[in-house]
Amino acid sequence: MTVSLAGQTVAELGGARSVLARQRRDHTTLARLMTDYRDAGDGPREQLLDQIRQLVFSHAFAEETVLWPAVRRLLPDGEELTARVETEHQQINELFADIDRLGPLDPEHDSRVERAFQLIDEDIRDEEDELLPRLQSVAGRRRLVRLGRAWEASRLTAPTRPHPGVPRRPPGNVTRGVPLSAYDRTRDLLTPGRGSPMWKAALTAGAAGVAGTVWTARRVLRARRAGR
Repeated sequence: MTVSLAGQTVAELGGARSVLARQRRDHTTLARLMTDYRDAGDGPREQLLDQIRQLVFSHAFAEETVLWPAVRRLLPDGEELTARVETEHQQINELFADIDRLGPLDPEHDSRVERAFQLIDEDIRDEEDELLPRLQSVAGRRRLVRLGRAWEASRLTAPTRPHPGVPRRPPGNVTRGVPLSAYDRTRDLLTPGRGSPMWKAALTAGAAGVAGTVWTARRVLRARRAGR
């Protein structure tokens, strides 16, 4: 019998460096940011939406690059489980692309944001209640920590904005997504109100520029292999 990640201690998740603990930390941060957004006024809302956007897409990229391939390798129904989550990720990508295109004054903006938040909530529940506990049942602590290191390396070099045309699986998501990371993070730096928890990572990756993207893509793929 599997137990939801929400009800487990950090030690039960494999320690703070485990991919499960890292996932849950991001999920907790996302839930708090979405609550803050719903409670905020118009000005702070846009800054909060920036933070949510950056965290959603860097988190999803790390999942798609490192975590879901491991699920497919280790679980007999891993293909079915990850396909469902990848569909949710694609829908969230498309909604955020619409949100960015519409702008905050468009009458459709708020409804698209709320729908994106609903999908993020569903994605978190699918992962914490079913998919990740299933992975936990077949992966030991050492493997979970190795996956956590590879997950973090991927997250720090990930795109931070929606790109619905980028594949959801390696190697296509890496070869097409990592070069977009420098562009996204440069845009993040130029966005007013840099209160984002992703700001320092954006500065580091943005400063590297496009010249480092081929090397970065190779590093992400090596990290993914190391997390096996």
